[in-house]
Parts: sequence; C-alpha cells; structure tokens
Amino acid sequence: MASRKDTYLAKSTFDTGSGTAVIYRLAALEKAGLVKLDKLPFSIRILLENMLRNLDGFLVTEEDIQTLSGWNPGKLPTKEIPFIPSRVVLQDFTGVPVVADLAAMRDAMVKLGGEPQKINPLVPVDLVIDHSVQVDAFGAEWAYKFNVDLEFQRNKERYVFLKWAQKAFENFRAVPPGMGIVHQVNLEYLSPCVAIREIDGEQVALPDTVVGTDSHTTMINGLGVLGWGVGGIEAEAAMLGQPSYMLVPEVIGFKLTGKLPEGATATDLVLTVTQMLRKKGVVEKFVEFYGPGLSNLSLADRATIANMAPEYGATMGFFPVDEITLDYLRQTGRDEAHVEMVKRYCVEQGIFRTDATPDPEFTDALELDLSSVEPSLAGPKRPQDRVLLHEVKPSFHKNWPDVAKGGGVAVATKTGAQHASVTIAAITSCTNTSNPAVMMGAGLVAKKAVALGLERKPWVKTSLAPGSRVVTDYLNAGGVMGDLEKIGFHVVGYGCTTCIGNSGNLPEEVAKDIVDNDLVVSAVISGNRNFEGRVNPLVKANYLASPMLVVAYSLAGTVDIDLKNDPIGTDKNGNPVYLRDIWPTNDEIREALGKAVKPEMFTAQYAGVFAGDENWQALNAPTGSLFEWDADSTYIQQPPYFVGMGLTPAPVGDIKGAKALALVADSITTDHISPAGNIAKDSPAARYLMEHGVDPVDFNSYGSRRGNHEVMMRGTFANIRLKNALADGKEGGYTKYLPTGEIMSIYDAAMKYQEDGTPLIVLAGKDYGMGSSRDWAAKGVMLQGVKAVIAESYERIHRSNLIGMGVLPTIFKDGQSAKSLGLDGTESYTIEGVAGELTPRQEFTVVARKADGSEVRFQVTSRLDTAVEIEYYKNGGVLQTVLRRLATEN
Repeated sequence: MASRKDTYLAKSTFDTGSGTAVIYRLAALEKAGLVKLDKLPFSIRILLENMLRNLDGFLVTEEDIQTLSGWNPGKLPTKEIPFIPSRVVLQDFTGVPVVADLAAMRDAMVKLGGEPQKINPLVPVDLVIDHSVQVDAFGAEWAYKFNVDLEFQRNKERYVFLKWAQKAFENFRAVPPGMGIVHQVNLEYLSPCVAIREIDGEQVALPDTVVGTDSHTTMINGLGVLGWGVGGIEAEAAMLGQPSYMLVPEVIGFKLTGKLPEGATATDLVLTVTQMLRKKGVVEKFVEFYGPGLSNLSLADRATIANMAPEYGATMGFFPVDEITLDYLRQTGRDEAHVEMVKRYCVEQGIFRTDATPDPEFTDALELDLSSVEPSLAGPKRPQDRVLLHEVKPSFHKNWPDVAKGGGVAVATKTGAQHASVTIAAITSCTNTSNPAVMMGAGLVAKKAVALGLERKPWVKTSLAPGSRVVTDYLNAGGVMGDLEKIGFHVVGYGCTTCIGNSGNLPEEVAKDIVDNDLVVSAVISGNRNFEGRVNPLVKANYLASPMLVVAYSLAGTVDIDLKNDPIGTDKNGNPVYLRDIWPTNDEIREALGKAVKPEMFTAQYAGVFAGDENWQALNAPTGSLFEWDADSTYIQQPPYFVGMGLTPAPVGDIKGAKALALVADSITTDHISPAGNIAKDSPAARYLMEHGVDPVDFNSYGSRRGNHEVMMRGTFANIRLKNALADGKEGGYTKYLPTGEIMSIYDAAMKYQEDGTPLIVLAGKDYGMGSSRDWAAKGVMLQGVKAVIAESYERIHRSNLIGMGVLPTIFKDGQSAKSLGLDGTESYTIEGVAGELTPRQEFTVVARKADGSEVRFQVTSRLDTAVEIEYYKNGGVLQTVLRRLATEN
C-alpha cells in the first residue's frame, strides 16, 4: 500500500484536553477552494475526512477527494468513491461464515504458494455472539439458564471455532454469548465516537467509522458515527484493507421540529419515520436528520430511528454529534477525558451540531413535527405499514377478510386461542431494548397492571430479551423487574431472539389449536422486522410495537381489539381497565430513569465483556494459524469457493441457454431467499442433517448453521411463505424442473440443472433482496448455479452481495417487467454482451426463447455500478479478487 500523502497540507495537531494528537483538517479543503464546509451535510464531511486521511494516490486519489468535494445537491457526480472504515463489527450468524471464509482463504493462500498470515484483519474486528439464543423456555425464573445451556449444547462446534479465531487472528475480538445484542453493545461500549489510533507511529484522531455484517449496524448513526450494514464478503474485504466503493450518495434531509406529545414513544416515532421515508423513496441514499427537534430527542431515541434505516430503505439515518451525544457518552461510562477529546475534535472539524448551526444543503428534504406523532404499530407483514392504535383491529380484518366474514364466531379450543389471538408477545430486538425510556415504560405498565390485578392471557408466549445486561440492572433498580415477571416477561436471554425468528416453538397445546382450527394468530413484538414467516411459522400476523404496547397486548391477548377505546381487561373488583389506566406519564418515566440508570452500571457490566460465563470459559478450542476442519461436522465445513482456483481468472462470457429457477414478485426479502429460522423436517436441509446423524430435535436453525454450505445451499429459497410463479401455486421452496414439468424443491431442481450443465437465472420484481444483510442469500444462489438475476430493482446490500459472489445483477428497463414482456419463466434465456470489456451500468440484450420457438428480446441494465465491482465479477467474487492480489504481492 502506498504511503499517505498530504497534498492539501491538512495534517496538523490539536489539543485533546489531555495532550495532543494528529488531525487531518477539513478546513484545508476549504482553504484550497474545493468546498464550503457549512453547506455540506455532516455525513459528507465525515466521508471527506475519511478520504483526506487515507489519501495515498492508490486506494484514495486526489481525484476522489475532488469528486466528493464537489458534492452538489442539484447535480451529483456519477463516479464511485472509496470508503475505508476504521472498524468492522460482526454478529455470529453472519460472523461464522466470515471467519470460515478467512480460514479457507488461509488454506487457499498456502496452495497458491503464499503466506497464510497475510490473511489477517488489518483493522479492528469485533464479533458479538448474539443471534443463537432461542426462546425455548419462557415465563419462569429458570428460563434464562435453560436457554443459555441449550444454546451452548446446540452451538458448541461454532463457539469452539470462534474461540479458535479469537486466538488465531490479530485484531479480532469476540464478545461471548449472553452479553448483549451486537448493535447495543456497539452503541454502549465498542464505539468511541471519535478514536485516537496509532498510525505509522503517530497518535491520530479520527471519527469512528464502521461497517457491519448486520443491516442494523446503522444504529450507531445515532451516536454520530458513519456506518452501515454490508454483506459478509464486503466486510471481509474491509478487514483485509480493501475500501468499500459507492457512488457519491444523495443525502435526504429530514427536518425534525417540536417535541413528542404525552403518550407517544420513540417506537411510534420510528414507525412514522419509516412510513414517511419508504413513501419518499430513499433506497441507496443517506438520510440525515436536522432541525431544532433534535434537541428534544435523547440519544437512545435517535439510535432507535437510526436502527431502522434498513426498514426505510436508506444506507443510513445519520445524527450529528452534539451535547446530547456527549451526555450519552458520560451516561454509559465513558471517561470524561475521552468525552472532552470528542467535543474538541468535532468542534475543530466543523462536525459538532448546535441549535445555531446553519442547515446544510440536501438533495431533497422532508419534515416532521414531533408533536404530531401518535401511538402506532406496524404490520401485519411489513415494517413500513404503520397503523394507528385504533386501526389495528380493522387492519387485521382487511388482511384476512375470510376471518372477518366469519363474524368472529368463537371456536372451541383447549387453550382459548382464537383467530387474531396474540400468541407471541416479545420484548426483543436492538431497536427498542437499547432505549431506557421505552424499557422502563414497559416496566411501569406492568407495575400498574399488576396492581390492578391484570394477567396475561394463557395462550400468550411472553419473553424479555434485553439488549445488554445493563437493562436488567436498571429495571431492577427501578423496581419494575418483578412486575414484568409476574406478567410473564422473564429474561430469556441477552441477544436477538424473536425478531430474527428465534422465537422457539409455541407451547404444544397452543400450536395444536392453531393447526387443528387453521387459526390466523398474531405476534406483537418490539422488533424491526415482521416479514411473513419470519417470527414463527405458525404466526401469520405480526405487528411491531413499543415494549409498552407489547405488555398491553399480552394482557389483551388479541389484536381484534381497539386498545384506544376498548377495555383491556377488568380489575380485581370487576371494573373495566383501559390502556390509559396503566399507561405511565412521560414525567413518571423520566423520574424512574433518573433514579435507576447510572454510569457505573455500564462500567461494571462491560469490564468483563470479553471473558464470558463459565460455559464459554470451559470451551476447549484448538490453536494454530490454520483451522483443522472436521469432515463430520454439521456446523462448520470448509467453504468450496476456492476449489481449483488459479492465480489468473478465466474470462467471463455470455450466459447461454439459462433456465429460470424462480419467478418472484415484488418485495422478496433475504428471509425468503435464505431463511434464518427453523429447518422444516421435510426439507432438503433436514434430509442432509438426518443423513449425517442429526436428530430433528437438534436441527437448530438455518442461522446457526451458516458455517456449513451444505445446509445453507439446501436452505436457499426454503422459506415456507415463498411464492414462486414456477411452482404452479404451491407455496414454499418449490419450483418446476422444466425439462420434465415436475414440481420439486428448488434445491433438488438446481442440482438437476447442474447435472445437465444448465445455467440458472432468477426473475424478480421490485426491491429484490430487501431486509437483512444476509450474505447467504447470495452465496446460496451462487452454489445452486444461479449466474444472473433480472429484477426491477434491488435493495442495496443484496445487490452488492450478489456481485461479491460472482452473480450478475441486472435490471429491467423502466416500466418493463417479466409480466409486461409476457414472460412466464419457462423460457430459455441468453444474456448477450457479458463477454468482452465490461463497463459500469452497460446494457445487455436478453433473448428469451419460448417452447414454440418464438423469441422475446429485451434490454437490461447491468448493476455492476463501478469499475471495482466489474473487477470483482471478473474474478468470480470479492474474496477471489483479494486473494489473488495478496498472493501476487511481494
């Protein structure tokens, strides 16, 4: 790598308050006449600092800096720019395959004659093991220990592998299970906001920047940190010193005014923001919040909004650093000298916001008066589908009209569960469990409900999964933990649970009632995702809500109710109790928080965050730079991406005679493509596991087995709610094997096509790959033999992941679709123009040949957007690109 250049004489020092450190001053660019800093969005200023500090004439050039310095809201440059994050964060579902890929790259490096130690993170990497705990036990004091013990039994092979990695790789730390959710741990502990780091022997101050393998990495934007989710393969490239590349981003300004009214929560606010921004259309854009309303939002409220950037489609939702940021750093136990350094650095760089700060210029803007926010939920299938509290009942009836036509006639069930019953009420997910106001609010709702004699309905599975151990500390200190437990909200684990599909099985008798009576039941969760089939396979209606409303719906036991006007239950004397009777005031919540939340809670809990509990400490992990793969393992297998790979890639060619593996509609999520939840007992993945001696009770989840490509490629397109037009109406992971017309699993059909030597494509609608930044949604289709996807549009991260695995993403011309072109997916497809020199966003010709010999010719646009992405595609993926580069370096 070339050494840093200082063309603009930006390098200087500044007083940190406790010494001096090197700073790369943005003012140098203004002095050079390149930019007027106060006109730029704060997020663009931080991107500029990143490029200025990393200027070396190779990875970052003067042209790159001039390109971004010319950011103009009216006319953006179309050139790509590099971004070199200072950190990488992983969670274990996505982290295990990342580490497996790095371990496999070391093996491949040896075969190519290179040094395996070259494969090593060059920037700090933190992996937080938070996605593996499941809600098997609930509603009891022993539930937490039971779930954690079972988690270690199920995941021992994975955890041993990660513990090996912690020793084998430099710059790699792992937060053991049971410590918290990656995004909350990142917010409360891992992120310095501004870092002092030794670079080339000097102490350099720099804004914290991060990419993560979870789409909700954006939560850190609430702390003034530039960061977003990327695919696992892109994160690996970042670890290995490769920049992420992006087109110069549009920045949508979101002005906030006013103050949240009595009764409204940060959850209501974020659901409102999500609905507004989805309607606006912000995919692949930055959103930056500004305006006087920011001073009326706590940092936890900001983090709640930033967290759901994937749900409103943006690359990130950014909040600049201000006094509220500094107060949060103090509240969470950061050292006062560090807080002082953060302020001094941000002021020096012109990236510190006050109410007097001039509004930057934005590509476009929208505005929300916080006082207009009303209590809301979102659902029953998408996070952007906000419904006001009194609209939940009609929204359920609208989505299931056949149930509504039945007039709500009760059916005889053993448990009392009916249509619209709430069978899962879960306080879960980083979105809300990081916010003390809504968590304490939930405790106060429980306290008032218990005092009046209210109880949860017997068919409701309740759970509390705090995002960090500090939450339990302040709920106990606030005197509300016991009341939550009386309603059934016992701690079930510290990690992502219900929100990612780790809800566990419903109680057997409830499940039987649902199946026997074909009930349409509901979940109410404080999460960020409610796509169909995600929370639990037996639960069709899923609503996102604040933790406070989660408690309320556990008491009501149904969504077939207007909680704004109808009684939620009766008190000890038989009098009706309304939601307003148990809802705490904002002053009550503030008073409870003032007494309960203390900085020493954070310092105490995070002091031993890397040590783990006795289960982790007892794991016996191997040592050495190369991992010893176990051929009998059903959790960890050596990935096949480098088999037969040489130092020079074969030339790419046109895709000829391809068949469609799937023809799908709009809003196909990465959950549809690569589910993370249960492994169905009649699925190809289940057959593989049983053939390898795994009993169905030990299947665990797809997410937990991401280190085994044999399971994951069999689980690709295995979502039980997938609707593939080639499956003749059969729902789930099925398709038609076109040579015979037989309906079979998508995996089985893909293997037959591979035997035939037939390449595959996927035809899709709008927002293909929306949702989680799930690299297996790209890895799985590649291993099934998919060479290209033709969609109407993509979610940003999934498009990047496809390229990272050597799959060609293309889009129909505006106004065109498979339907408008008369395609039914049974055609034979050839994509012409791929061979030869590729250019960003070039056009290809697709020839779709029907069975009768007629042809449909149409143009598609390549979504290889940059020269770097073309290089990745030509090499067969980003890992191959990096490996070849490292193997040929002196």
